[in-house]
Amino acid sequence: MQKKNGVHFLFMLTVCFFAFFVNNGAVHVNGPEARNLATAREMVEYDNWAAPTLNGESRVGQPPLPSWTAALVERVSPDNLILQRTVNGGMAVLAVFALYLLAVSMTRSRLFGLLSALVLATSFSMVMMGRTVDGYSHGYAFMLGALFFFYRAAVASSTRWWDFVMAGILFGLAFLSRGLELFYTLFLPFLIALVVLYRPSFRHKGWPAVLMFLAALLTGGAWLLLALRSGEMIRPFMECNARPWYYYWHFFTESGIWSLFLLTGLCGWCWMRGRIALKKEYSLAVLWLLLALALLTLFPGKRMRYLPSVLIPAALVIGHYVLDIFLRVRDNKLERVDKVVFRLNAFLPALISLGMPVMLYVLFYARLGLSLYILFSALFLLVSLSIFAGGIKLKPLKVFTGMMVMMILAESFLVSHLADTFNNPKVNSIRFVRQSGELQGLPFYHPAGEVLRPELVYEAGRRILPLDLGAAPRSCPLPAVLVSSLPAEQVLPGTWLERIAPRQVGYYDNNLFRRHSPGLKCYLTLLEERVE
Repeated sequence: MQKKNGVHFLFMLTVCFFAFFVNNGAVHVNGPEARNLATAREMVEYDNWAAPTLNGESRVGQPPLPSWTAALVERVSPDNLILQRTVNGGMAVLAVFALYLLAVSMTRSRLFGLLSALVLATSFSMVMMGRTVDGYSHGYAFMLGALFFFYRAAVASSTRWWDFVMAGILFGLAFLSRGLELFYTLFLPFLIALVVLYRPSFRHKGWPAVLMFLAALLTGGAWLLLALRSGEMIRPFMECNARPWYYYWHFFTESGIWSLFLLTGLCGWCWMRGRIALKKEYSLAVLWLLLALALLTLFPGKRMRYLPSVLIPAALVIGHYVLDIFLRVRDNKLERVDKVVFRLNAFLPALISLGMPVMLYVLFYARLGLSLYILFSALFLLVSLSIFAGGIKLKPLKVFTGMMVMMILAESFLVSHLADTFNNPKVNSIRFVRQSGELQGLPFYHPAGEVLRPELVYEAGRRILPLDLGAAPRSCPLPAVLVSSLPAEQVLPGTWLERIAPRQVGYYDNNLFRRHSPGLKCYLTLLEERVE
C-alpha cells in the first residue's frame, strides 16, 4: 500500500512540475502580481512586516501571509521573479496533494484521489494560479488541508482532537492568505453539502470544535483585529464590480481540457447517481459545486478570480465520472449511452491534439524551425492517436493518461512560444530607472489626481508618491522625478513652472502585453530648481 502511495505521489509531482514550474518566467508580471511583489519589496526595504504598505499606502486590510512569503524570498534573492513563482508553485503543489488526501479520505479509493488531484493540477485556472504570485495558491493549499482534517474529524465515530486542532491551525493560515473569501466560496458550501448528505454527529465533539475555533483564532487573530479595524476585510465581495447573475455561466471552461468531462459529470448526475458505486460521495461533490456556484452568484460583485473555488469540487466530479467508467468497463456493465458519451468526451481532446500541428505551423513555425516543428507535430499526433484508441476501445485510463501527456507537452514546449504571442515585443519599460545613475536617490512623485497603476510601482522598483499640485511649489523637494500621463508642462500649474525647470527624461510604454492600457504609459520628467 505504501508503494502505491509512493507511485501516486511521484506521478502527481511529475505532472505538477510541468504544470507549475516549467517556463514559469515566460509570462510578464500582471497587476495582482505587481501589487504583491511591490508590497513584499517595501516590507524588506522599510522593515514594515507588521504593517505592510504598497507605494506607501497601508495594506493592513489585505491578507498578509502571501506578502510575508514573498518578502522572505525578496530578502534572500531580491527581484527574482522565477524564485517567487517557484515558491508560489510549491504552494499549488500542496493544494493538489491536499485534494488527493481529501478525496482518498472521502472514498477510500486512491485511484479516485489520483484522478481528482491530476484533474485539478491540469485545469486551466489552477495552472495559471500556480504560475502567478497572487496569494491564491497559499489560500487553497491551507483551506484544502483544513477541509481534509475537518472532514476526518466530522465523520469519525470517535473524537479526534488532533484533527480538530490541525483543521483550526490551517483555517487560520487560510484566513491569513485570503481573508474570508475562501470561507465563503469553499468552506461554507462544503459544510452545507456535508451536513445535508452525511448528517455527521457532533456528539462529544463540542470541546474539540471549540478548540478548533480557538486554534484558528490564535493563528489568524492578530491580523483579524487589524483587518476589522481597517474595515477592508470584506471589501472583495462588496467592491463595485456589479455583474449580471449569469456572469459565471461559462464556469466549466475554467477547467480547460476537462470542460466536457465536467459537463458530463454534472449532467450525468441525473442517471449516474442511481448506479454509481460511490453514490453519497458523488452527490457531495455535485452539491458542493452547485452551492459554491450559487453563493458566488448571489454577490453582485463578481470576478473570474473567484472561480477556482468551483474547480475544487469540479475536480472531484470529473474524478467520479472517470472512475465510474473505469469500474463499469472492468465489470462489463457499460451501457450504450455511456459508450457514446465517453467516446465524445475522448474524441474532443484527441481532435485538439490532432489539430496542434496546424496551430504550430500558423503561430510558431518561424520561431520553432523545421526540426522542432516536425518533432512537436509528431509527438502531438502520437498523443492524438493514443487518445482516439482509448476512446474507441473504451479505456478511460488510457484517455486520461493521453490528456496528461498532451498537457505536459504543451507546458514544456509551447508555453514560452505562446507567451510571445501575448507579450508586447515593443515594450519600453520604466524599469530602466533602476539602472539610471542620474535618478538614483531622488524621490519619485505622480500627480495626486491621477490613478497610478501598481505595475509602474513594481517595475520602477521604488515608491512613487502622490504630489498635491494644488499646494505651494515649495512643498516639492528638488530635485525630484515626476511620473505623469501627460508632459510635465501640461500637468504642472504656472506657479510651479515659475520655480521648477522640467526636463523630460523619456516616455515609457509599460504595456508588457499586447493588449494596451493607457494607464501604463507615462512621461518621466526630472524636476530641478529653475536658475534665473
